[in-house]
Amino acid sequence: FFFSCTMLLSSAFSFVSIFPRSAALRRCYDISSLRCCFASVSLTESERKNSLAKLVSGGPMSWKKTEGSRDAISKTFEFKNFSEAFAFMTRVALMAEKMDHHPEWFNVYNKVDVTLTTHDCQGLSKKDITLAMKMDAFYHDFFPNR
Repeated sequence: FFFSCTMLLSSAFSFVSIFPRSAALRRCYDISSLRCCFASVSLTESERKNSLAKLVSGGPMSWKKTEGSRDAISKTFEFKNFSEAFAFMTRVALMAEKMDHHPEWFNVYNKVDVTLTTHDCQGLSKKDITLAMKMDAFYHDFFPNR
């Protein structure tokens, strides 16, 4: 337990060091909970274009822009069985809690339907892009060849 707490704190301090030490970011960054409030800002047009190009490639396993006027992305993850789907959701839940960003999701047996959007800014934010990439990486751990 002590080792894992030490590693977590070490990672947190390393994470802090990548940010400029501006007064605005110091006010915004809460080291005790590993949360960054600046990430709840809507994506700029260039950020949106670059980020979504990576996630929404049009392939069968890519994220999709939600239909209608809602500014969100969605994806369905499919696993071999319920245990794998639940393990994936557990892993994502732990990451989402650290990020203070919780997905909208629905699970039936081996499928997990996910929608990401940031309610604070009423659309996509850096948090959504980061969580989507993490979820893709976690899924890749289950199926390395996909």
